[in-house]
Amino acid sequence: MRVLSFSEKGCIRKNNEDSFLVLSDQGIFAVADGMGGHRAGEIASSTALRELEKLAPELKDQTDQDLEGWLVESFAQANRVVYESSTTEPENAGMGTTLTVLLVRGLKAVIAHAGDSRAYLWRNEELTALTKDHSLVGELVRLGQISLEEAEKHPQRHVLMRAVGADQEIEVDCQRITLQPDDVFLLCTDGVSNVISEQELFAEFKEPGTWEERLERLRQLILERGAPDNFTALCCIME
Repeated sequence: MRVLSFSEKGCIRKNNEDSFLVLSDQGIFAVADGMGGHRAGEIASSTALRELEKLAPELKDQTDQDLEGWLVESFAQANRVVYESSTTEPENAGMGTTLTVLLVRGLKAVIAHAGDSRAYLWRNEELTALTKDHSLVGELVRLGQISLEEAEKHPQRHVLMRAVGADQEIEVDCQRITLQPDDVFLLCTDGVSNVISEQELFAEFKEPGTWEERLERLRQLILERGAPDNFTALCCIME
């Protein structure tokens, strides 16, 4: 698998509270978007990914059927560490982070996530969203109370219903996927998805050129639109 990435603070934020992780040998790829005051978000996202990295060696002892369970327990461990820090260290009070993980083994993949960082699959020139935002606005859309267009401009679109470290327990969504040749996964924080719509992603992915060129065009487009938030993307290309 070939992996491309970018992660930038954007044009307004003073520091980058996003983090990403690439462990190609273990087949782990992840993005996290931290929240909290005075660099606490940066601490939350990096802490969650550090816990994931610590647990990665255990994967070699897991069967294919155990992968979802391993991911759920990894999220639980990251949640415990971030939550403990947020409740015992005053400077980290209220911190938390989204976490979206792609785990690849052979012809199998599992997506696990909490929060509103997203995972997309590009297959046979079709773009599929693999995650649902665990946000107040995402829930309102699912309940049919607001439209997707209204969601994009909703004043509370950043309010999360679920995040690593926000509560003592964490609920994790998992999805298993059978891989096909030329599959491409995109993991991204909301600094990408709030600026570039799914329709625009689809149009960009259909454009001729290399994946390096496509990702660079997306990066430039986010900057041209003012990059109001930190923005991070991992592009995982099956070859």
